[in-house]
Order: sequence, then C-alpha cells, then structure tokens
Amino acid sequence: MDKRLIWIVLDSCGIGAAPDAAEYGEADVQSNTIAHVAEAVGGLRVPNLERLGLGRIAPIAGVAPVGVGGYGTMVERSAGKDTTNGHLEFVGIVLSQPMPTYPNGFPPEIIEPFERYVGKPVLCNRPASGTWVIEAYGREHLETGRPIVYTSADSVFQVAAHEDVVPVETLYDWCEYARSILVGPHAVGRVIARPFVGEPGRFVRTDRRRDYSLDFGPTVLDGIEAAGYPVVGIGKIADIYNHRGITRAVHTVDNRDGMQKLVEAMDSETSGLIYANLVDFDSKYGHRNDPVGFARAIEAFDADLEGVLSRLRPGDLLVITADHGCDPTVPGTDHTRERVPILAYHVNMARPVELGERDTFADLGATVAEYFDVPLPPVGRSFLRDLRFA
Repeated sequence: MDKRLIWIVLDSCGIGAAPDAAEYGEADVQSNTIAHVAEAVGGLRVPNLERLGLGRIAPIAGVAPVGVGGYGTMVERSAGKDTTNGHLEFVGIVLSQPMPTYPNGFPPEIIEPFERYVGKPVLCNRPASGTWVIEAYGREHLETGRPIVYTSADSVFQVAAHEDVVPVETLYDWCEYARSILVGPHAVGRVIARPFVGEPGRFVRTDRRRDYSLDFGPTVLDGIEAAGYPVVGIGKIADIYNHRGITRAVHTVDNRDGMQKLVEAMDSETSGLIYANLVDFDSKYGHRNDPVGFARAIEAFDADLEGVLSRLRPGDLLVITADHGCDPTVPGTDHTRERVPILAYHVNMARPVELGERDTFADLGATVAEYFDVPLPPVGRSFLRDLRFA
C-alpha cells in the first residue's frame, strides 16, 4: 500500500491543434498554447520541464529537446473542449455527444424558474468573459441584488454575485437549485458559483468559487478509493468529479498555493493518488489573451516543480498533462481544441521514453489504474510498462 502517484493538470496548456480542430470552428487557427506563449516572451525558461522531456514533444522556444522521462501527446476523443470533458476522459468516460451550450443565453424554461427561486430577475444571460461581466453588470448588481447569470462557449451556467450583497452560502444555494433544474436536454457540464468583491472599476473574483458538476458514475478514482488508497484532490478536482472517488478535497487560492498544497500532501501522504488542477493558466491568462502572463505562470510552475521532484521516492510516479488548450494568441477568448502534453517520470528512469500520440486521454486513466492495480477503465491503453515500471 505504499504506491503513490502525483498527477498534475496544467489547465489549458495545450500543445498543438487537434486533428479535428476544424470541427470546432478552428479551421484557420493553428492553436499551440505552449509554443505560442513561449514565442511571446522569446523563449521559456523551464529547466525542470526540460529535464522531464517537454522539448522532445514539440519545438518550443527556449526548451531544448533533451531530458529523461516519458513524453508524448494525447488527443481527446470526447466531443467538446472544456474542463469537464477532458477530466472525465482522463478517468475513462468518453462523451460521444457534446454537452449543451447556449450562444444566445439560457431559454425561459431555465431562467424563469431560476428567477422565481432567487426572487429577482437575472442580469446578462448571455455568453461573456467572467471578468468583463462583473465590470459591465457589477454596479447594477450592487444597486438591485439581481444575480449575474452568464455562460461561455463551454457547457456552463455561471452565477456571479458580490459577497457583500449576496452571502456566499446563498450563492451556493442558488447554484445548487440551478444544478437541480439543469437536467435532460439542459444538463450542462457545470454550474459555477462566482463570488466577487470590490467597488465598480475594481471588482475582483474571490477564491470561493464552487463548481457543481454532472455525475457520470464510477470512474478510476472510485476504484482507487475502493482499494483503500487515499485520493487527494487539490484545487477544483473534487468539484470536477462531483466529489466522487475523492477522500480529501484541498481548496487552493492560486497556482502557487496549489503547488504548496501539493508538496504538503506529498509530505503527509505516504501512499495513494495526489491529483491537482492548476487553473491560473486558463482563468487568468488564456481567457484574458495574456500570453506573457501565461508564459510567466509556466515558468513559476517550473520553479515550484523542483519541490515535487525533490520529494519523489523510488516507486513514486509523476505525470503532468493538460485538459485542453486556451491559446491566448489566437482570435477569441474561448478554449482551443488541442492535443495535450503527457510527461511521466519516476526516479529510476535512465533514458527518455517516447510515448507517441495517444488517441484518447483515457490512456492516462488506464495507466493510473494499472499502477494501483485496480480495474481498468472501459477505454484507454496503459503506457505503464513503456516506462519500465512493471
């Protein structure tokens, strides 16, 4: 029971347009989040990621094609390009149909019962950037108490409210009600509570966000928990999986805090899965078209990665990947349909291992399942033996 696996998702760090990107309206967009943000700063300085083989995956300015580790890419099989789709496919659930999206806002059969429950009409009700929407509607929200409801290109129902106007627990209650009515044809992937604070012109979203995800049944995570291992979800992992298969959820403030919580978990957990999502790449830089900030966040992560690498024991396995792209250098602010990197490492690796291009994110879930000797997911092909781990 001393098996321990550290799994880090760099939210939005795609590494090249997926083969089916044209089907997602990206026929003329050659997205490559990591490569493009590297170009924006004249090259990334990421010695630890270089050591794991990042530069072997694709040409990336500043990153040499060297290092010892397993390296490759994964192509998403699920329909869609958001957090829910990617993370579900990781653990063996492939969605053949995209979850509903609302480019024209939510219809009356959803908004009207929500307004009755809240007791006020909503503001906005259309796709919008989360930071723009609170600036555009925040003053009116302060004056009226009306909730700001918005969506994006993803399958999400988001509710923003100022913490001084709507207590956070009330906002959570509203979102739980929204989750209860967003079923059937309107079963969005996530309902998201988006509390914020501040004054007009200086509104800031707080770290008390909460996601309410669909439950798609048992996954690899349930199997690991059932086998008696701890499963520590860091960041929004527990919310993404509706707290299924998670034995301990750890809240984080930002990427740096997430990495600190991760190394603390490595110091306290001698076995099990430590699974982290680092969301700043997506929320602070990708959606805000800030390639320089994105690049600096990758470099900051690389510096923090030293603490993880120094704590790896013989028998530990480290995997680093992403759930989709969000290339800040291409038109628009939405996610981009991209391949994602896969880096895998254990301290006994003596040479690099090319993992190739995997045709589903579920290959990672199959690898995790084989590592813990629990039932394999219905899809996916493990690459554990390629790493000379068995």
